[in-house]
Amino acid sequence: MKNLFILFIISILFSPSMKAQPILFKKAGQLLSKEILIKANEDLKSKPITVTAFHSERSAGGVHDFFSEADYWWPDSLNLSGPYIQKDGQTNPANFSEHRLAMIRFSQIVGNLTSAYLLTKDNKYAVKAIQHCKAWFVDTATKMNPSLLYAQAIKGKVTGRGVGIIDMIQMIEVAQSIMVLEKQHAIKAEDLIEIKKWFQQYLQWVTTHPYGIDEREAKNNHGTCWTMQVAVFAKLVNDKSLLNYCDNRFKTLLLPSQMDLNGSFPLELKRTKPYGYSLFNLDAMYTLAHVLSTKENNLWEFKTANGVSLKKGIEFLYPFVANKNSWTLPKDIMYWENWPVAHPFLLFGYTAYGNQDWLATWSKLEHFPTTAEVIRNLPIRNPLLWITNN
Repeated sequence: MKNLFILFIISILFSPSMKAQPILFKKAGQLLSKEILIKANEDLKSKPITVTAFHSERSAGGVHDFFSEADYWWPDSLNLSGPYIQKDGQTNPANFSEHRLAMIRFSQIVGNLTSAYLLTKDNKYAVKAIQHCKAWFVDTATKMNPSLLYAQAIKGKVTGRGVGIIDMIQMIEVAQSIMVLEKQHAIKAEDLIEIKKWFQQYLQWVTTHPYGIDEREAKNNHGTCWTMQVAVFAKLVNDKSLLNYCDNRFKTLLLPSQMDLNGSFPLELKRTKPYGYSLFNLDAMYTLAHVLSTKENNLWEFKTANGVSLKKGIEFLYPFVANKNSWTLPKDIMYWENWPVAHPFLLFGYTAYGNQDWLATWSKLEHFPTTAEVIRNLPIRNPLLWITNN
């Protein structure tokens, strides 16, 4: 009876016909606020840690350059001093990951603090979030260079690759937090100018450098994530030309080339982690649609010439989220037990289509995962940032 009552209340309070966004923010805040405030209060004690705190002798870059190594590349047991070899889906724990972890930490801290600010309007959370942002984007001694020239390097093969650009999805909630704080008049104009300048420089690099172009042309989740991050950063700096470019790319390339008629992503299903990659790509597509959609240009209602749509994507995948045991393909070779969590496509899907089951499932799933690989592959970890009208 208790569960039925909860679902009844959800069906009333979360009805899209009742101007759902403010109500959704309020109810989601009630669901998440306790944990958010615990984390944010801990983060008030935190000190900024940027890429300058760590350096790898295998990096071809300098102290301000982000560096990471390709996940699925390992020493060759037949030639230990030679180039690494690939083992798809199997993460090498010995690879340098300190910069990626620092970026994830940064994203979590800023997201927690900004969410706490939205809940309490206490300026101490905004001040601390901005301190971390200035360390990464403004302060000469600690800031990161606005490029990913040395991301996902492979020992003995390349010093960096276009696929490494996917690491920058960790910055999208930082950018969203900055937009929230700007709207709240909780950030100084001079700090905002310098932070936006960093993102403008990064956008210039990622849209023109061969690595960026390679990643843009990727036919799977990498291409989706390139467009997702560019759209979020373009929105932050009000680059309407890039926003239009991302919109067109979604309609003419991403959706029609990646999604099958049944709503699945065939290229993700071919991977050794088909379940996790399907979840990840749908999260990215739904985040992109959430960022780009307007009243005049509603991507949620967009259909390709053969009828493919975002709604088909969630209709295909949701049954396997509600009941993972119904998954008919091989299990992921790693982290099968750690999925699903409270995926943003469930929340954004509800706001777009009003399906109560998707919202109820989102409410019940894990909102604060602790597995590093799950955290890394969950682009939206602070949903209040994305559903606020404040």
